[in-house]
Amino acid sequence: MARIAGIDIPKNKRGVISLTYIYGIGRNRAKEVLAKAKVDESTKVQDWTDDEIGRIREQVGNFTIEGELRSETQLNIKRLMDIGCYRGIRHRSGLPLRGQRTKNNSRTRKGKRKTVANKKKATK
Repeated sequence: MARIAGIDIPKNKRGVISLTYIYGIGRNRAKEVLAKAKVDESTKVQDWTDDEIGRIREQVGNFTIEGELRSETQLNIKRLMDIGCYRGIRHRSGLPLRGQRTKNNSRTRKGKRKTVANKKKATK
């Protein structure tokens, strides 16, 4: 297994796919990294030489990835919550924040259903 940016990337997959295992690197960025490192994107990781891995590490180091990117994202969310803007309030209450409807869907954000008991009718 090749280790890039502190992540063990799978050796039996193509280079483009295996680089996406690193947080902050998607398909397009993986293609860009491999192009700049002059590595064919269709070759599998197990066929990479040490020199190629070194060039890929160097190119990946130019981007904000993994822990640094995660902490930056969390700080951005915390800032939104601290200033009390609409998106921050939605983050705080665990609701969708990009205008989705919440009456029927949005179970991923809201979590498991919480049943609310109805009031008993008063008898005369």
